[in-house]
Amino acid sequence: MIKVAPSILSADFTRLGEQVKLVEDAGAEYLHLDIMDGHFVPNISFGPGLVSALRKKSEMIFDVHLMIENPDIYIAEFIAAGADIITVHAESSRHLHRTLQLIKNKGIKAGVSLNPHTSPECLEYIMPMIDLVLVMSVNPGFGGQDFIMESLPKIKRIKQIINSASSNAEIQVDGGITIITAPLVAAAGATVLVAGSAVFNSSDPALAVKQIRRAAESAIK
Repeated sequence: MIKVAPSILSADFTRLGEQVKLVEDAGAEYLHLDIMDGHFVPNISFGPGLVSALRKKSEMIFDVHLMIENPDIYIAEFIAAGADIITVHAESSRHLHRTLQLIKNKGIKAGVSLNPHTSPECLEYIMPMIDLVLVMSVNPGFGGQDFIMESLPKIKRIKQIINSASSNAEIQVDGGITIITAPLVAAAGATVLVAGSAVFNSSDPALAVKQIRRAAESAIK
């Protein structure tokens, strides 16, 4: 089953509550929340206060993507704010197994994100800890970038690693997801599609959610 995770990084923040409701009513399962610190990535977004405010307005799964240095010191805050999944970057955590333990011990799902240059082989010894693998199909930090086509064989390799570990981890893809790229990543093995610009920069975000899902599902029927 394909799940759509609209990223509010591309939303109109003057109408954020309204736009979140639009995509939720359209059937989006996840709300993707990109947390940026201006150090790990060259941009600053928002913190747990905004996550907490949105939590009161939505029943979607809150998918918190920490694009930050020293993620361990903020995990408890984002869980308290309402995160259902916390994803950390393999590149930002010096002791990734410990970071995943910290998340799992709090009773929520843990994800690991890989930048475009990062080999998926780093996942093999931590697969029992992982509920979600996030493949960055652009370089993180900004919305609206073009999809990196080399992500497709990487998704396939991650699928092999997950299957070899008898894991139920989902594969999420973030960056350049449109009705053109959605079927490509779905065919490669992705089940959760993050879409920011393609949803919130469209004239009809609700329709965009449905079209992305439909395009992805067309590749796996």
